[in-house]
Amino acid sequence: MRPDTPAENVDHAAEAARLERTAGLYPEDAEALLLRAAAHLEVSGDRTAATALYDRLLSTTDGLENPPLIRALKASNLWEYGHEAEARAIIEGIRTTAPRDPAPWVIVAESLESHDELEAAEGTFTEGATLLLPEGTEPMPSIHPLLYGRHRVRRMLGLPHDTWDTLADSLHASPVSLDELHDPKRIWSLGSDNPAELQAEISRLRAELGAYREALSRPFPVAVLHWPAEELTELLSAYPTLSSEYPTHETHLATIESSLRELSSSGTANLGIVTGTVPSYEAFAASEGTTPEDMTLLPQYATTLAARGRAVAWPPLRGAECWCGAGQVYEGCHGA
Repeated sequence: MRPDTPAENVDHAAEAARLERTAGLYPEDAEALLLRAAAHLEVSGDRTAATALYDRLLSTTDGLENPPLIRALKASNLWEYGHEAEARAIIEGIRTTAPRDPAPWVIVAESLESHDELEAAEGTFTEGATLLLPEGTEPMPSIHPLLYGRHRVRRMLGLPHDTWDTLADSLHASPVSLDELHDPKRIWSLGSDNPAELQAEISRLRAELGAYREALSRPFPVAVLHWPAEELTELLSAYPTLSSEYPTHETHLATIESSLRELSSSGTANLGIVTGTVPSYEAFAASEGTTPEDMTLLPQYATTLAARGRAVAWPPLRGAECWCGAGQVYEGCHGA
């Protein structure tokens, strides 16, 4: 699907079928491609087929990058077409296993919220934030939806602001505050006969839409290309001219971290790392009608991998392993 295709003009069933075919051509990307296909099926109303795709992925967890995310999406989908008991069981399992990725927490909490389980949703948002945001740490962008969702549910429950609500307010960049956006009384103004109230609500909705558009303007991260040691050795052995770009593996790793830090300090958000392989790079060069020795191809290859869902968010979550693959915690490795 082209990024500029209006949602109302998309044949979601056909797009899901295309993504399934593409997953067959690129098995290494099957997880990301099939999740997108399942999303199209959900939008088209074929929730049974979407569940079948989730089950297909979960039939073997070997090689899956994020099984909790798939389970969370499956639970949310099941609840939407009447399988509440099974959905609740999956949600409880996710909460028990306590994944270190914020996305499953957000999905199951929003599922509870959408079915008016506000207390359970607030508890789930809080559990996720407690696990992923230790006291005294700065929240990464991936944590923000947890804090925003928690703020929204607590606002609907009429609970007083706490420290995390205040933090969510400070992180929110929209000109309309979170308190206004999450005000339960906002819906009342839509039925008002007062032009001033309606105009104020239109302004709020425009600000909210602007924030959504900004978040969607870059559907995949700005990614930096990473070569594992054995892949880089093979790459330079086959294409020695690339040694000017990669003098040593240690220099390559240091350059990745410094480049990402520079991008972050300049205000670039949504950063990530993609890992290359020589066969994949050679195939990409062939598809572009050029040779792997063409250095201008390297950033294009990184962007293509990111667009195919291969990017890992940078920086890693606190306590997670370093992106370099050394097996050490990021804070004690390249994050030092």
